[in-house]
Amino acid sequence: MTLENITIKLNVGSKKMENMTIKHQGAVAIIEPQRKRIDASFAIKFREDVVALVEQGQKKLVLNMTNVEFIDSSGLGAVVSIMKVIGGNQNLTLCYVKDSVLAVFKLTRMDKIFIILPNEEEAVARLQP
Repeated sequence: MTLENITIKLNVGSKKMENMTIKHQGAVAIIEPQRKRIDASFAIKFREDVVALVEQGQKKLVLNMTNVEFIDSSGLGAVVSIMKVIGGNQNLTLCYVKDSVLAVFKLTRMDKIFIILPNEEEAVARLQP
């Protein structure tokens, strides 16, 4: 008997979701980008994959930013686009946002638009009835 490494790729529609993990807690999907940077090289794919999830009926999202150390205007635009598709900031929370990323949100005043919470538990609780 031999053991093999098994790779599971999550398909959303016909698209493969790469560079992020998704888990569910009740009606809330928790999306955790596995990249250190959400920049022009990743933002479009990130937005497309998350929007596909929303189009399949996922209406409450937490973006767990644990691994993200940098976000540029493309990445910020992707997050804004996700918020618009999901129906506003009452259906989207962010958590574990590092100071370097939070600085971009503050500089653009997006910290006033997005619900940014310190941890995943609070972020999920904020979205549950």
